[in-house]
Amino acid sequence: MSLKHALLGVLEARPMSGYDLVRFFSSSSGWIWAAPQSQIYPTLRRMEDIGLIQGDDEARGPRLTRTVYSITPKGLAELKTWLGIPAKPSPVRDHMLLQALNFDMIDADTAHAVLEQFITEQEKAAEEAEAHRQRLLNRDTPLLVERLKRRDPDDHEPIVRLKAHVFAGVAAVARTRAEWAREGQRLLREPLPDGE
Repeated sequence: MSLKHALLGVLEARPMSGYDLVRFFSSSSGWIWAAPQSQIYPTLRRMEDIGLIQGDDEARGPRLTRTVYSITPKGLAELKTWLGIPAKPSPVRDHMLLQALNFDMIDADTAHAVLEQFITEQEKAAEEAEAHRQRLLNRDTPLLVERLKRRDPDDHEPIVRLKAHVFAGVAAVARTRAEWAREGQRLLREPLPDGE
């Protein structure tokens, strides 16, 4: 997935400023793609240069303006084309798996504590994803409200269900990762057979 396509997906719902997009993508719950400010602004400029989005200045006071970006027809076509292409698996770069692979180099108590913190984080991530799923089902997220305003009412329920399904998946993955870490803790505590 590219940041460009993530931005197009958000801007398809409603126009936003760079600042609004930074806040949106840095939210811990509510989106599935994180991106720092240092990547968002240059990507917006490149996207505007090639005509995928259009930036319009909006007055924010007597001397202040901000640029609000909206998706162009070319950007919408790009997004739809990308959505129809099966995703290739991303290379694995998982910090926790790399640590766990090398837990034999540290004492079991330290490794157990690292896994405990990971479990706590994963349980929190699952709770946040479930809460966001419920907000989607309740049609109570600002971006969904904006998106539904521009869609046929007959399409609202399938849109809501599909978006909620994504966050059900996020929660399921987090719960699975927490259970994997618990199994790692059990292995760390398991006595070795005699003679090993």
